[in-house]
Amino acid sequence: MTELYGYADPLSVRAGEPINFMLSAESALEVKLALVRLFHGDENPAGPGFVEREVPSALPAGLDIVPQRTQRGNYIPVPDPEGVLGSPAAATIHAFICPSRPGGGDQVIAGAWGEQGFLLLIDAEGRLCLRMRDGSLTRSLTLRRALVPGCWYFVAGSFDSATGRLMLRQHSRINRWNSRLGPVAPYDLDDEAEFHATFAPPAPGAGSFVIGGRYGADGSVEALFNGKIDRPGIAQGCLPDAALMALADGRMPAPGDVLAYWDTSLGYGPDGIDNLFRDIGPAGLHAAGVNRPIRGMTGWNWAGKEDCFRLAPNQYGGVAFHDDALTDCRWNSSLEFIVPENLPSGVYALRLRTGERGERGEREEHIPFFVRPVKAAAPIAMLMSSFTYLAYANEHLSFEGSVAQVACANTPVVTPADLLWKSHEQFGLSTYDVHSDYAGVCHSSWRRPILNMRPRNRLPAAGVPWAFPADLSLVWWLDHAGYEVDILTDHDLHREGAAALAPYRAVLTSTHPEYCSTAMLDATEDYLTTGGRVLYLGGNGYYWVTNPHRDEPWCIEVRKLDTGTRAWQAAPGEGYLTSTGERSGLWRSRGRAPQKLVGIGFTTEGMDESKPFERMPDSHDPRLAWMFEGIGADEPIGDFGLALGGASGLEMDRYDLSLGTPPHALLVAASFGHSDNYALVSEEVTFAFPGRGGTQDPQVRGDIVFFTTPNHGAVFAAGSIAWSQALPCKGGENSVSRVLKNVLDVFSTPGPIPNFEQETKLSGP
Repeated sequence: MTELYGYADPLSVRAGEPINFMLSAESALEVKLALVRLFHGDENPAGPGFVEREVPSALPAGLDIVPQRTQRGNYIPVPDPEGVLGSPAAATIHAFICPSRPGGGDQVIAGAWGEQGFLLLIDAEGRLCLRMRDGSLTRSLTLRRALVPGCWYFVAGSFDSATGRLMLRQHSRINRWNSRLGPVAPYDLDDEAEFHATFAPPAPGAGSFVIGGRYGADGSVEALFNGKIDRPGIAQGCLPDAALMALADGRMPAPGDVLAYWDTSLGYGPDGIDNLFRDIGPAGLHAAGVNRPIRGMTGWNWAGKEDCFRLAPNQYGGVAFHDDALTDCRWNSSLEFIVPENLPSGVYALRLRTGERGERGEREEHIPFFVRPVKAAAPIAMLMSSFTYLAYANEHLSFEGSVAQVACANTPVVTPADLLWKSHEQFGLSTYDVHSDYAGVCHSSWRRPILNMRPRNRLPAAGVPWAFPADLSLVWWLDHAGYEVDILTDHDLHREGAAALAPYRAVLTSTHPEYCSTAMLDATEDYLTTGGRVLYLGGNGYYWVTNPHRDEPWCIEVRKLDTGTRAWQAAPGEGYLTSTGERSGLWRSRGRAPQKLVGIGFTTEGMDESKPFERMPDSHDPRLAWMFEGIGADEPIGDFGLALGGASGLEMDRYDLSLGTPPHALLVAASFGHSDNYALVSEEVTFAFPGRGGTQDPQVRGDIVFFTTPNHGAVFAAGSIAWSQALPCKGGENSVSRVLKNVLDVFSTPGPIPNFEQETKLSGP
C-alpha cells in the first residue's frame, strides 16, 4: 500500500486567502481530492464516531502526486557566487567545536566538496581529519586521539598545494564551566600532525562551502555534524603557529589573512537573534541556516556567570547542530487553493484517497487546516491550540516503553498504523523527544507532515485522542448544540493580540492549551479585563513559555528548564529563547502562574482512569443557580467520557490562592479518588517523600472555578483535559454538556452576568 503524506502552509487562513498543500507519496500515483469539514475523529463507540462533511469546492477531482525528498539535519550552506572559498591554493580552516557524538560516521565541520574539494571533519572513528579530493584521488590527514564528547576544542587544518603540506591540530579549550568534563579529568586532548604529498589545488568552483555537512552526489547534504560549532572561518595560506594559537585564545584573525570568518556571537539583541550567520571577512559571505541551527547556546569561552546570551553575547557563539533536525521539508507546492470567501469558519482538511472506498489497498489521508472568517460575525470563538499541536508534532515518547508504561499505568498497546508512522522519523521530532545525541528538541514546525495531527489519531500509550483529535470533541458538540462559532489559532492570537479576541463575547479554549507566548498571555488578560469572557476547558494550560520565530512563524521554540513536567532539560546557560530573548521554562517561574489568569493551574497527570466532578459548597451559592440548572444537588458531573471514562482526568488543574487564584473565585466542583498513578507535579515537590499520589495527597484533583473580571468579564475554568471529551457521550446530552451549555449561554449573552450585575470590588488586606 502506497503511503501518502502532506502538510498545509499556512496552517490558518482567512476565507478568501490562498493556502498551499505540499504532498508526497512513496511512489507516483493519482489521488482523489475533496474538501471536508471535520467535526469528530474519535472512533470510540461511546461517541458519535468519525464525522466529516464534504464541502463543494473548486478543487480538482484528482491530482498526480510524486515523491518529494526530505532533507533532515542542521547545516549552513554558504552563498559564494565568486568562488572565494571553493578554490584557494592554500588555506587554513579553523573553528571551535564541541562534538556530541564523535564516531559512527563522518561529520563535517566545514569545507567545500565536489569532484575537487577540502573538508575539516570528524571521521568514523571520532578523530579529527583533514581531507582533500582531486577527482578520484582522496588524501586524508587524521589525528591519533579521538575527540571526547561534550568537550570544547580549537581545531584547524591547513593545506598548501604548492608545497604539498597538510597540517592538522586540535587543542583543548576546557575551562571550569564550558564542557561536560572539568580540568580535574586527566585527559590529554591536544594532538597535531603534518604530512607532505603532491596534490592538485582545488579547481575553481570545486564545491559549495557548507558548515556542518557536505553535498553528496544526489544533491542532498550528508555527513552532518552533531554538537556545537563556534566561530568557524577560513584563512588564506597555511597560518603559522603563532597565528593559530592566537585564534585558539579567542583573538581575531589578522585582517589580511581572512577569507571568511563567521562570528557566531554577533547579532544578539534584547529581542533575540535571527537565523543569519554573519561573515566579517572581506567578501561578506553571510549565510542562513537550514533547519534552524540552534543559537543562544554557550560557546567555547562560556565562563558560567551569565546564564543568558543577552548579558554576555561574546560567550554565546556556540551553534548546535543535529543530524535529525527538521523545521522545513521545503517541498514544492502540489496544489494552491483559494479558500472561498463564503466558506464558514471551521476546521477543515484536504482529503486524499487512492482507489475506491472499500478497495483493498485504498489509502486515505487528511491534511488539516483552519479557516477564519473574513470578518468576525459569530458571538463565540474557539481557540485551537496550534502551539501545542506543534509541540507534540510527531511525538515519539509514547513508544518509549519504560516511560510510557510507568506514566500510563498500563502496557502500551500500539496498532499497525502506530508502528507505520513511528517508522517515518524522517518527518522530524517533537519537543518531547531528544535528538540522536540526546539533546532536547527545542524547535518544531508545521512545514512538515505531522502524522499525529490527524482526526482519527490516538495517543498510543493511553489509547485516547490527544490535542488536535481530542479538540474535535468540542468542535462536534458546539455544532451539535447549534452554536455559531468562529475558529482562531494560537498563531492568530500571538500575531494580532487582543484584537483577535475583541469581537467575541466569549472565547473557549481547547483541551490542552499548554504552550503560550507572552503576546498570547497579554492578549487573554487584556480581553478579560475589558469585559471578555473565557471558558478555559482544558488541563495543564498556559504552562511553557513558547514563541514562534519572527522570520519563520511556522517554527516555534521552547526550552525545558529545571522545573516542570518535562521530557528533557536544557543545559546550563541555555534556557533563553532566541526568538525573543526571554527566559523559557514555566510561566509559573516567571511570575505568571495560570491561576492568576484563569483561576487554576496544573497539579497532576495520570492515564489509567478519569473520574467525575463532584459539586462543592460554592456551587450551591444562589448566585450560581443558572450554572447548575438541570443538575441535581448530588449529581456527579461527568461519570462517563471518551477519555478514560470520566470528565476529570489525564491532566488536571487546581485552585490555589497562594499561586494567584483570585480571592473571590468560587470553587464550584472538584474530582476526588484518583489513583496513585496521578502524582503531584514536580514543580510542587520541594522535598521527595512518599504520599504524593491521588489516594493520599488532597492536592491531586481537578477543580472547576468561576469568577468575574472587570467590566463584566468572567472566567469559567474546568481544569481537565478529559472535560471536553465527555461532551459527545450519550448523544451529546449529559451532565457535562448541560453545565457547559448553561455557562456558554450566559457568557455569550450581552449584559452583566446574572446575579453579578454589581462588579466585585476587592478591598486590600
